[in-house]
Amino acid sequence: MLSASLKSLLGRKLRLLMSAIAVILGVAFVAGSFIFTDTLAKSFDGIMSSSVGDVVVRPAGSGDTYGSRATLPGDLVAKLATAEGAARADGNVTDYTTFVVTKQGKLIGGQGAPGMGVNYTAGPAANDTSMFRLTSGSWPAKDGEITLDARTAKTGGYAVGDTVKIVTAGSQAQVSPKLVGTMEMSGSLVGASVTVWTTHQAQQLYLGGKNVFNDIWVTRDKGTSQDQLKAAVAPLLPADTEAVTGDAAAAQAQTQIQDSMKFITYFLLIFAAIALVVGTFIIVNTFSILVAQRMKELALYRAIGASAKQVSRSVLVEAFVVGLIGATVGLAVGLVLAIAIKALFAAIGLDLSGASLVVAPRTILASYLVGILVTLLAAYLPARKAGTVPPVAAMRDDVTLAESSMHRRVLVGTTLTIAGAVALALGLFAGVPKPIIWVGVGILGVLLGVAGTSPMVGKPLILGIGSIYRRLFGAVGVMAEENALRNPRRTAATASALMIGVTLVSMMSVFGSSAKQSLKGEIEKNFKADYLISNSIGNDFSPSIATEVAKVPGVASISTVRWGQAKVKDDDRAWVAAVDPASYGTVSTLSKTDDQALLAKLTDNTVILSADKAKEYGVAVGSTLPISLQGKTFDAKVAATFDAASTSPSDTVVSLATWAAHGGTPSDSQVYVTTAAGADKAAVGAALDKITAGLPTVSVKDIAGYAAEQSKPIDQMLAIIYALLGLAVVIAFLGIINTLALSVIERTREIGLLRAVGLSRRQLRSVLRLESIVIAILGAVLGIVLGVIFGIAVQRALSDQGFTALSVPWGQLLAFLVLAGLVGVLAAVWPGRRAAKMQILDAIAAE
Repeated sequence: MLSASLKSLLGRKLRLLMSAIAVILGVAFVAGSFIFTDTLAKSFDGIMSSSVGDVVVRPAGSGDTYGSRATLPGDLVAKLATAEGAARADGNVTDYTTFVVTKQGKLIGGQGAPGMGVNYTAGPAANDTSMFRLTSGSWPAKDGEITLDARTAKTGGYAVGDTVKIVTAGSQAQVSPKLVGTMEMSGSLVGASVTVWTTHQAQQLYLGGKNVFNDIWVTRDKGTSQDQLKAAVAPLLPADTEAVTGDAAAAQAQTQIQDSMKFITYFLLIFAAIALVVGTFIIVNTFSILVAQRMKELALYRAIGASAKQVSRSVLVEAFVVGLIGATVGLAVGLVLAIAIKALFAAIGLDLSGASLVVAPRTILASYLVGILVTLLAAYLPARKAGTVPPVAAMRDDVTLAESSMHRRVLVGTTLTIAGAVALALGLFAGVPKPIIWVGVGILGVLLGVAGTSPMVGKPLILGIGSIYRRLFGAVGVMAEENALRNPRRTAATASALMIGVTLVSMMSVFGSSAKQSLKGEIEKNFKADYLISNSIGNDFSPSIATEVAKVPGVASISTVRWGQAKVKDDDRAWVAAVDPASYGTVSTLSKTDDQALLAKLTDNTVILSADKAKEYGVAVGSTLPISLQGKTFDAKVAATFDAASTSPSDTVVSLATWAAHGGTPSDSQVYVTTAAGADKAAVGAALDKITAGLPTVSVKDIAGYAAEQSKPIDQMLAIIYALLGLAVVIAFLGIINTLALSVIERTREIGLLRAVGLSRRQLRSVLRLESIVIAILGAVLGIVLGVIFGIAVQRALSDQGFTALSVPWGQLLAFLVLAGLVGVLAAVWPGRRAAKMQILDAIAAE
């Protein structure tokens, strides 16, 4: 039987290869996501290993916060150099908001890897490695000189001797030093740009001119281990300071990066799952058709002694080979996908061009497990069907699917639909905890349920389209309708694959449109200032800008907002915002109730929390809440809780005075500008634009510009989602081609007879084209209807989180329907050409 199965497989290579494409694309997503994230992790591992000293001395807790600006006293450097086993000690200044501007005025980076500003020291990195390697020129020897990484210098068009334009969030918004050298990092910079200053100038720019450092590296003597040096350094440390080995510091940073990269992996794996679910419909359909076409062949096996289990296993052997091929090719395609993802991330600043792809054993194992198991599971029911048909019944020409099987499918589908609808209702109306999870489960149940009942649900639609066909195309239209209705299960399975893709695309269209409309409405309602100055790439910017803005004629007042990552109670990744209690309520909205009364309670060493955040932290008004800014912890009294508005800067808010007193960053995140009564707003806006003209990281916006800027990330995310979901539509497109091609083979004799009685080649192609359009329109209509329902459900479930407006993009949905019709036309081209090329006598003679 094994030999017979393999011969049968080789006889149907093209058909099974088309089924394998669904597996290939699904496996490619799995492999590509793992390969890319492993490559990214390895690249960052290299950076972290060469970005620490043998022992790193730093403010306690600063290692838990990315870009910490906590500092150590400068005189500690000399003291640590005297530790037993220490060869030297070097103080480091590090900033992550320093960006180089090209000669054409464009920002380098900013969307991915950071722009780093560091001071030059001759101290080595851990284990006697060099962090930087000079490639040309020299290191900066005096203030006003810099060394750049070679890639940034080349991108900016700068050569040694040129004046470089740099923007920072430090005391000076813009600096123009002289480039005296270029260098490379021992590991990949992953797209980051690095500007190296003298220690004095770095302290002037980033640390207020004080003789302090962000951390200190202590280098070990030969024969001294990192642990021994750490123990020797410990007694010399002041309070609120910690020493960690370089290996431990690198491992901690690597863990933080890996945690932040999990989102990328999960995001890609979700689309891999969607591709595989859609592919499963195609695989089931293909094997069902192949089993139906091979009934005589399988019956002969039974007649000469093969058991039902052997027949079933023969089909599963074919599925195993298809899965094996699909997984192998999918792994190769995954490599190509990982390269494409690298290119995509390079376009937004995370350059991995110098990193080689990492194919871990886990990736290979996962690819083969997914590819083979999905194919075997999809082929199980057709294989079981092949083994249970009696030889005598299978020998007949008119083998049909048992009605009981259809009834069971509809019953299961109906049950799933009802269960999903109940879950949706509970999530939307019953006040259950985490309603979005209930809505998500309900969406999954309804989607699978409708896929199961689609033979019954889709029949009225097919009849409706058929009535139009009969009027427009006569006998050709009648044949197309009858072909679509001949095997409703096959038609529905093929349409369901397309339905899933269209459902998800439509749902995201409704949700995205609603999100943008909600955001626009909230901004128009809550934005009270005339202008907002913010960083276009989400970083902080220099406080010198606010100083200049306050001097502009016609500016009545400004209100500054600062925020950053902090540790609040046990939450290491909390975001804390600092506002001016006297002015913030006049420029924006913090809560849904009385902002003035709320902000009046925000005094020194107090904090106000959103009601949800207070519940999460387990505190109430009057409680004390430990907050750590830049590694320095203080106890803040909870002065009030509030029902957060969508424009709230954070769920945790302190005053600017509290922020500054406890080490919060002095850089600004936002500056609201209010013009004086009677002032020329256009003239004020022009003056603000002039102040920020040389700063590509900073932008000035009125209310319309702010709304447009806030909507841009939604559009970008939707574009990525549409592109990835488009692969599900591609799989469905291939499924329609596959079904039509197999249908042509199945109806070879019928086609020959029709051609013999006068059906022309053109008419035959039209029949298949119209049949394909029916399948595509059926999938699209069901998908759009479900997508609109699901999009509304998601919007309603998230209405208390700021998604208050419902917007259904009907024009976009209509475009999806038209596109589906085009998919149907294109899918019929190849099967139609094959059918039209059949010789009439050969087709009539076919069994």
